[in-house]
Amino acid sequence: MKNWYSFILLFITSLGFAQVNDSIEVSYKKRVLESIEVDFLMSYYKQDGIHSAVAGGNGMEDLTDITPTIVVAVPLNDDDVLTVDIGISAYSSASSGNINPFDSNTPSPWQASSGASAQDVLTTLVINYSHSSDDRNTIWNAHISGSVEYDYSSIGFGGGLTKLFNDKNTEVGIAANVYLDTWKPIYPKELQDFADNGNNLNGGIFDDFTVTGNTNYAPTNFVFHPDKNRNSFAVSLSFSQVLNKKTQISIFADILQQQGLLSTPYQRVYFADVDNAFINEFQLADDIERLPDSRFKLPIGARLNYYVNEKLVVRTYYRFYTDNWGISSHTASLELPYKITDRFTLIPMYRYYTQQASTYFAPYEQHLSTDQYYTSDYDLSTFDAHQYGFGVNYTDIFTAAKIWKFGIKNIDFRFNHYSRSDGLEANIVSFGIKFVMQ
Repeated sequence: MKNWYSFILLFITSLGFAQVNDSIEVSYKKRVLESIEVDFLMSYYKQDGIHSAVAGGNGMEDLTDITPTIVVAVPLNDDDVLTVDIGISAYSSASSGNINPFDSNTPSPWQASSGASAQDVLTTLVINYSHSSDDRNTIWNAHISGSVEYDYSSIGFGGGLTKLFNDKNTEVGIAANVYLDTWKPIYPKELQDFADNGNNLNGGIFDDFTVTGNTNYAPTNFVFHPDKNRNSFAVSLSFSQVLNKKTQISIFADILQQQGLLSTPYQRVYFADVDNAFINEFQLADDIERLPDSRFKLPIGARLNYYVNEKLVVRTYYRFYTDNWGISSHTASLELPYKITDRFTLIPMYRYYTQQASTYFAPYEQHLSTDQYYTSDYDLSTFDAHQYGFGVNYTDIFTAAKIWKFGIKNIDFRFNHYSRSDGLEANIVSFGIKFVMQ
């Protein structure tokens, strides 16, 4: 889910970002934002697969997520803008429902559970303040954020500085962000009950079900996490240059450091050297995912946009990523916005992603109980992924269409299909509409 939240945030940012320009010591200074703007964004995400991390890399990954978001930008004066971003992400997941599959008489990794963990709501709030200098060549911003769901909460803060040079043909930016997160750990039901009852099979689900296979089930590797915090620190650098009338290039890099509880407490692991124990069809966990308490990430990327003619623009993107968990990846994407009319643009798009697995990943029942770190989360495995789709964009600079006191400035619709070589398939539908107060 965290990866998906990250995708939603990227979509919101791409719609809401605006570059502001002006010149120094002029008699007339154009406002950074003329009037209040409101963005209403909605996305629908549906996935399924065969490698549930909750079931140790073996089980259904069915998940549905709906994310409505409202972004309100308010001009405080000629130079300052306050932006408030409020979002809700409501999901239902057969996979996470199997944190406790034993609310059913026939627990199975291939059957959806009706437990409380099968659905959740993430609520987010971001408040951003930006200021532009009189010449519009210097822009700084600061923000605070917060989010909460059943087992996770986060607060964040940060800021950035952007400088423009060469008649605004060159742009350099730096930003820093801090996120302080807290888990309220949820553990697989069988491990929770085993530990709560003195490391034996008395009490909890073991009073209601019979253990088969290894009837001496004893997950001795399992201990509760002593640390419930996850702190993330990031510095972002960017450079953009207009090369000529048709070409613009930008380069960016992020330096990220995470500390604390970086494992997901409810993701099971099964060991090859431990006999299997079952309740009905559900295999009881040998332990939970264990990962290092620090992680360094370094993504570096570039964009190249080329204006072909008044109808067609070519947008390209590439990113290389590496971290000290052994993961490396390459991402490449292409968008071809084609203007059908003065107001409608059709946007075919394609994205390719390839990843080398983490040192700590192994599939179902391939870890050993003597390993220090282990995960069977296929998000950390080796895989290739293809995402292809299209978008339709409507723009009306005169905001002729109106709803109450707001004119419709922009409508954006996108559909993408995502396919991963490990069997995960997903469809993503997103919709955005921008209103301007008149």
